[in-house]
Amino acid sequence: LSDSGFVFDPSTGRSYSVNESGLAILRLLQKPTDLEQVVEALQQKFEGEPPVLERDVIEFASVLRGQIK
Repeated sequence: LSDSGFVFDPSTGRSYSVNESGLAILRLLQKPTDLEQVVEALQQKFEGEPPVLERDVIEFASVLRGQIK
């Protein structure tokens, strides 16, 4: 995971690119944390509404799960 949003999966050899919010979510998920803490950190960084941010994190996680097969 690079600072520019380049993501490389060494187990599959695939690479991905994420935007600023995706990069922030991935960085937060690299640490021991829960959904509430991720949403709180995103709210401070992006000034979004908690229900919207929570939905976005859940959707992003769903996309990630779909890529890991």
